[in-house]
Amino acid sequence: MRYSSFLMERPRRLDPSALEAWCDAHPGWELHGTDALVRTFALADFASALAFVVRIGCHAEKRDHHPDIELGWGRARVRWSTHDAGGITSLDLELAELTDMLAG
Repeated sequence: MRYSSFLMERPRRLDPSALEAWCDAHPGWELHGTDALVRTFALADFASALAFVVRIGCHAEKRDHHPDIELGWGRARVRWSTHDAGGITSLDLELAELTDMLAG
């Protein structure tokens, strides 16, 4: 764990009604219970999908918060969750919105 992680308070799990409202405002994202926020992105080809995943990874590393990513030809499935909080937090919502921006 990085030194900076000790200094920052980790976000807490969000209420299910807040998650549903967020998903209603962000088409394409789905809840898997209250444990994870998932979206599959369609991309032009494997190289485009890989580049997208690398961009997500660079931002995730800067925030010390990493998604589960499934990469395939012309697609990337991104799953945000805060494991130590036991579900979805504000950090996941923030990074899901960033993921949408990176997708264009």
